[in-house]
Amino acid sequence: MAGGAAAAASLTLAGCSVPVPPAPVRSADPAPGRPIATNRRALLLQVAAHPDDDLFFMNPDTQRLLDAGVPVVSVYVTAGEHNGKNGLPGKPPVSVDKAAYSAARHQGLRQAYAEALGLNKFTAWQRRSLGLAGGRHAEADTLEHAGRRVELVFLNLPMHHPRHSMAVPALWEDRALELRTQLSAGSPVLRSDTYDHDGLVEVLAGLFAAYRPTVVHTLDPDPDIQHGSLAAARRDSEQPGYSDHGDHTAVACFTWAALLRWVADATAGGGPVPAFTTTAFRGYYNRHWPKNLPPRVLAEKAAHLVPYGGDPSWDCGDPSGCGDYGQGGGRPLTNRKGWVRATHHRWPGARPVLAGEPDGRLAAYGVLGLRVARWRETAPRSGVWGEPTDLGGGPLTPALGQAVLGDGRLLLFGVRISALSGRGGPDRREVVLLEQRSAGGEFSAWRGLGNPERGDDRGRRIGAPVAVAAPDGRVHLFVRNADKGVSTRVRSAGGAWGPWRTLPGGGEASGTGSGEGSGKGPGEGVQDGLTTLVDGAGRVRLLAAGRTAVRQWVDGSPAAPLPLAGDPVAAVPGPGPRDLAVYYRAPAEGRLRVAPGAGVRPVPAFEGYGALAAAPGPVLLGLDDHGRVQLHHNGRLSVRTRGATPVGDPALWVRSTDGGALAVGMGADARPWIWRPSSPFA
Repeated sequence: MAGGAAAAASLTLAGCSVPVPPAPVRSADPAPGRPIATNRRALLLQVAAHPDDDLFFMNPDTQRLLDAGVPVVSVYVTAGEHNGKNGLPGKPPVSVDKAAYSAARHQGLRQAYAEALGLNKFTAWQRRSLGLAGGRHAEADTLEHAGRRVELVFLNLPMHHPRHSMAVPALWEDRALELRTQLSAGSPVLRSDTYDHDGLVEVLAGLFAAYRPTVVHTLDPDPDIQHGSLAAARRDSEQPGYSDHGDHTAVACFTWAALLRWVADATAGGGPVPAFTTTAFRGYYNRHWPKNLPPRVLAEKAAHLVPYGGDPSWDCGDPSGCGDYGQGGGRPLTNRKGWVRATHHRWPGARPVLAGEPDGRLAAYGVLGLRVARWRETAPRSGVWGEPTDLGGGPLTPALGQAVLGDGRLLLFGVRISALSGRGGPDRREVVLLEQRSAGGEFSAWRGLGNPERGDDRGRRIGAPVAVAAPDGRVHLFVRNADKGVSTRVRSAGGAWGPWRTLPGGGEASGTGSGEGSGKGPGEGVQDGLTTLVDGAGRVRLLAAGRTAVRQWVDGSPAAPLPLAGDPVAAVPGPGPRDLAVYYRAPAEGRLRVAPGAGVRPVPAFEGYGALAAAPGPVLLGLDDHGRVQLHHNGRLSVRTRGATPVGDPALWVRSTDGGALAVGMGADARPWIWRPSSPFA
């Protein structure tokens, strides 16, 4: 990661424009009915801005997939050379050598991933020059052990430019800019290449097409607005006005533009939709919110940064250095910014979402290849999925919301990337709806529901949609907004949608002068990952984890806050009409807690981390400390130890016929799985 100079960018992603409009971005036709690629082998491809972004922000998710035998390809866009000083805090200053500092960080990554594979950190890698689109080249380092494989690809774009203190953000905005790569010492790549805006998109799209990943990890293309001074942004290594490093945002935007191009190119002429799921990870956002990793998970995550950071005394065989010394030892854990202590998804939510069919089969809906796909059980309770059907709608962000109408029809909600241009062009998001014509039947055409925010920049900050159908026939739709509050839109029982409005309380801009914009400390705000349900009295409840408490609303009005949580919470109606049981984990704690209404049963043992799902009983679903799916049902705890590794949060389904519970999730092979535990030892 880069140091404090990052915040001094003369050009940020906030809105510098150029007079000549950019060329249209290639994107696939959102109409449904495309074939979907089959015969997939699981592979994770992640794109980072700097060496170590994957270790700080994408773990433990990356490590869980690697442990399960999923091959990992990690692409690093910048050389990570920063100021060329690979020194230790409190030690005498070192000389500037950008080629050596870049090489030392690359060596640190090789050390970290060698240990992640179970090898000695100084194990030798196969290093080669990899040909890329446009005649460019990158270094590709490969290591295999016990059937597991890691490949590191270094594009080596510079972090800085003579006219722009931050080069890659400038490349995203300026269509006339060209950057020459920064060579790393000892690399098999011996000459520099030139990149312009389209060239980087082309190279990334070419890598996706060549490796054909089934899981893609990216950084956050639309970070939170962050009020505060330029000095505070510089101190926290953030771009002015936004809670992340400018390189993270720019590389994420380039990555998503490349995903759009990959899908468009693959489907041109009737080709199949590439089958992959996508997860975007928050970056410096982590320092602004309660930390969500319990001690055991944090210790494992931080341990991967020890070999990456290295030490000047190590004899790794690389004369340029044995890691990024400023990140070695226990320094990531003592860093006041606390980046390592949390892992947050940009668009949280269960994957896939579930719905029952009139004939008793289960249907699953998820974002596959940036579009919605539907899987159906081959027969009621068969546990076997048929082939996916393309429902179109792309390009969509990863999480879907849903509501089931009184007549059994399903509404699906998503956030569509309606423009992602850069270079002074539009970067726009909109909430979209897919409505079923009849229960279990086909769907009408996609419909836009707009955006609760005005302007493209604020509109990019909206979160994952959640929705619920009320007993009176109305549907309540909620999204986190740019002020870190909640916006809602309500559909009448007759099907007409009302206007967007902001719920009172919760957002940073809704306070009384104590928010971040006032300079008097952080505003309240809520995190993404909203929870909504109807309680026993027929009231619509909404809950969201905030800075100091879980905020809640009842029928749109603020209610008493609940104890602080580090992740999205789960809630179920209690025994009384107005009772509610809210299941949560306190920050940095793995133990499950419950904020009960009257008569709610004591909480069971359910150690773990991440989002939770719950149903009356209680039935509880989530991840344990090892990232395995666990289900508590009928007083028994079952842990899923076989099958495809889950990607994202699984979904809970409780059968209305017999009360049986099951979990459904997306696998690393881009296929859903069903798990029906039959005993405490399943």
